[in-house]
Amino acid sequence: MGKLDGKIALITGGSEGIGFSTAQRFVIEGIEHVFITGRRQQTLDEAIKKLGNKNITGVQGDVTKMTDLDKLYDIIKKEKGRLDILFVNAGIGDLA
Repeated sequence: MGKLDGKIALITGGSEGIGFSTAQRFVIEGIEHVFITGRRQQTLDEAIKKLGNKNITGVQGDVTKMTDLDKLYDIIKKEKGRLDILFVNAGIGDLA
């Protein structure tokens, strides 16, 4: 049994970087299902493929926009009905 057996998670910014690494760890720890968000559908699709887990849902959107957050909420509510873990990771920045 993993530490996250039976848990439902959302990782914003989960298609790359720290968010993607967190999704990988959640899968290793036995997560029941994880939703990941990202602004680019192609990047989301690639992340899901790399994660290799059927219990991943990628949701394209910008979490700074209420309409995208409403869509995300509706998807999670419809597919799983609850959320146990929220990892707020989305962000952008310039590299120095």
